[in-house]
Amino acid sequence: MNSAIAKSLEASGLRVVAEKVAAGTRLDDGDAAALYAASDLNAVGWLANQVRERKNGNRAYYILNRHINYSNVCVLSCDFCSFARKKRDADAWEYTIEEMVAKARESLALGITELHIVGGLHPSWKFEHYERMLRELKALSPALHLKAFTAIEILHLAWVGRMSVPQTLDRLRAAGLDSLPGGGAEIFAQRVRDLICRGKETAAEWLDVHRVWHRAGGRSTCTMLYGHVETIPERIEHLRLLRELQDETGGFTAFVPLPFHPANNALSGIPEPSGFENLRNLAIARLYLDNFDHIKCYWINHGLKLAQVSLSYGVDDLDGTVVEETIYHMAGAKTPEKQSAGELARAIREAGCEPVLRDSLYREISPSPVRT
Repeated sequence: MNSAIAKSLEASGLRVVAEKVAAGTRLDDGDAAALYAASDLNAVGWLANQVRERKNGNRAYYILNRHINYSNVCVLSCDFCSFARKKRDADAWEYTIEEMVAKARESLALGITELHIVGGLHPSWKFEHYERMLRELKALSPALHLKAFTAIEILHLAWVGRMSVPQTLDRLRAAGLDSLPGGGAEIFAQRVRDLICRGKETAAEWLDVHRVWHRAGGRSTCTMLYGHVETIPERIEHLRLLRELQDETGGFTAFVPLPFHPANNALSGIPEPSGFENLRNLAIARLYLDNFDHIKCYWINHGLKLAQVSLSYGVDDLDGTVVEETIYHMAGAKTPEKQSAGELARAIREAGCEPVLRDSLYREISPSPVRT
């Protein structure tokens, strides 16, 4: 550590945190609060990057994937959500399974290895519809990884199918489900959930869906939607609950912090988080979540330029090609809906890192000669 960094850490009140980071000692909630209170973002980022390099060296990951949001018809009306519609709304949609298969086949020809599938809680589709969706997509290629259905979707499907969560997950796995995405976590504090997503699953329910999946050998990601009505202590509590579940199961592959986008929803008077706030949140996640191998900066949400910068603030994954994204673009995201594999690799190299093409479980794979 050079003298300038040491001075910055001391001035920011982070000397004790820095000592813990150097020793590989777990940070507590007080340390996380000190990191959030520090005004020197570069000092926080420097600490996060020590952990990043310890875990992943100079490697930064990306994946060839496609998102399919099968329907925006939803029985819930969350205040933060710009995506959901009622079936009668003019801009509601629902893809047929045949349309989803066509989209997947088109992307498979371009080399994708993962489909990321989420949607609204549809009021009339039967459980068997989702099973057929998975079976027909998996039939395109046994190697295609199906990452589908957030915890609230799993709970909805359990209710639709009149089954327990373990039974629901068992049947979906048999139909082709490979892993769970981490959406729907929002902020775990019930005070916040009562304000922005009343009627959605509780923190305990979200955590239990992932616990059940992990105990059966499954893997998943996890998220935090920040920058709306939550407090810093509520962010820290959210991170702590994720870390505790990871201690218990080891089933999370990555943590994905998601900045709130305020356009076209009931919380539109709240400004979206700044670049400073986004980098700070990513860096603190890397420092606090010591039992997570990967921290992802979802470039769709942050923009590719900030995602490049985040690779110096503890992040080691930029997600993937995506191809078609609607949830955050309906909330005002101005980013493109897709990036080519070449563009992602170039962005990583420009940030001074080694691009590594991965599969859904972070195993390195050889880049495809086909342009995506």
